[in-house]
Amino acid sequence: MCGRFVITSAPAALRQLFGYVEQPNFPPRYNVAPTQPIPVVLIENGARHFRLMRWGLLPSWVKDPKGFTLLINARSETVLEKPAFRHAIRRRRGLIPADGYYEWKSIDGRKQPFFIHRADRTPLGFAALFETWIGPNGEELDTAAIVTAAAGEDLATLHDRVPVTISPRDFERWLDHRDDEIDAILPLMTAPRIGEFAWHPVSTRVNRVANDDAQLLLPISAEEMEAEAEAAKPKKPVRKAAAASSDDGQGSLF
Repeated sequence: MCGRFVITSAPAALRQLFGYVEQPNFPPRYNVAPTQPIPVVLIENGARHFRLMRWGLLPSWVKDPKGFTLLINARSETVLEKPAFRHAIRRRRGLIPADGYYEWKSIDGRKQPFFIHRADRTPLGFAALFETWIGPNGEELDTAAIVTAAAGEDLATLHDRVPVTISPRDFERWLDHRDDEIDAILPLMTAPRIGEFAWHPVSTRVNRVANDDAQLLLPISAEEMEAEAEAAKPKKPVRKAAAASSDDGQGSLF
């Protein structure tokens, strides 16, 4: 799955890579989390555009968002069948610019975060589906989910799911929705090639959404991992010694 990601490339570089007409200026983000606004590139009136959408797809037929599951990911194997995604996969496909993402692996009973990125450090585009939810009072909310696939042999050592990433040469193919034909994009919804991505352990500071700084991307050593694990262990309560009585403890059981 993908539950946190990173956008650190300069806005101008991302605009050149993804080819949208807007010129947004935004700061780097080191800990993007669900429900937050995220950039989505889409095709509208024959041109690519940049839109901010909420991470967490809401199908148009949802009556009350508060009672609906937060859909941050869409499984590639079932997008054609699930009511929440089967229309979006045909007509509302997008790309989410990013520079990497985080995944957590269980090590000795604890969750160790890893930062995952392209081995060549170039930006990437997550395959996304989006919907515009219209509320009872006419309010509109653009929402999106990241498509995931079964992990390849290498990334499966961290997690059994990975976000689908679209190569720049396939951007147009993925975004094109001029008809309902989807056979051309089905082969794109796969895991990255073995060796395409690299990763390293990072601090558990990334667990807190409030932490959003470049230090989150730095690799940590085995010793630092152990120190964080030790610091996270529940502390045993310290029993205070009873104050001495006036008879120096004589006649007292404690």
